[in-house]
Amino acid sequence: MQLFSDLSQPASVNANEIKWLASPLPGVERRMLERDGDEIARATTIVRYAPDSFFSPHSHTGGEEYYVLSGVFSDESGDYPAGHYVRNPIGSSHKPFTENGCEIFVKLRQMHKDDQTYVVTDTLNAATLNIEGVATLPLHQFDSEEVLIREFNSGQRFNEHSKHGLEILVLSGDVTINGESHGPLHWFRWPGKQSINITTQAQNARLLVKKNHLGESKH
Repeated sequence: MQLFSDLSQPASVNANEIKWLASPLPGVERRMLERDGDEIARATTIVRYAPDSFFSPHSHTGGEEYYVLSGVFSDESGDYPAGHYVRNPIGSSHKPFTENGCEIFVKLRQMHKDDQTYVVTDTLNAATLNIEGVATLPLHQFDSEEVLIREFNSGQRFNEHSKHGLEILVLSGDVTINGESHGPLHWFRWPGKQSINITTQAQNARLLVKKNHLGESKH
C-alpha cells in the first residue's frame, strides 16, 4: 500500500473523515494517514482498540512511537492513560492490550537505528516551558529530530519553524494553519525548510509536533 508515502511531498489528512479499517486482529481497527508497505510498513496511523482486545506479541524492527488519544493502552510494562507519549526503540518488543478500549496515534518504522532511548511521558501532568510565549513540553530529541507538545491560548499566534521537515497533529481545539481552519485529529506533514503560521481560534488548542526528522535529502 502506498498512501502519502512520498516524503518529499506535503500531506494533509482529517482523520475524522477516514473510514475505520479492520486489522488482522479482532477488535483492532485503523485509520491510515500515511503508509509505505502492507502489514509490515512505514506507517502513521490512528488505531482503535475495542474493550478486551489485544495485538499479537511483536518486535519493533523500525521502532514505535505513539500518543494515547483516549482510554488506557497497556502492555507488559504498564498502563498508559490518555495523554501519554511513548517511544519503543528498534529491537524492543511487547504485547499491547486494553481492558476498556482506547485510541492511539502511532508511528512505525520511522526511527534512526542509533536512537535507543525509551520514553514514557504523561504529557497532561508534566511541567511545560515558555518558549516564545507558548507553553511547550519537549518529549524527545535525537540528532536534529525534535518531538514536543505546544499548548496555545485562545487567539494566540505562533510561527513553527523547521529546517528538515515538520509534522503536526491537532490534539484539541481549532487552529488556523497558513490561513485554513482545522480541528482535532487533523494531521499534516511538510518536507524541507518550513515556517508554518498557526493561530488559535475561540478556545485553547494543543498540538503534537515533530520536526527536523525528514533529513536533508528530503528538502
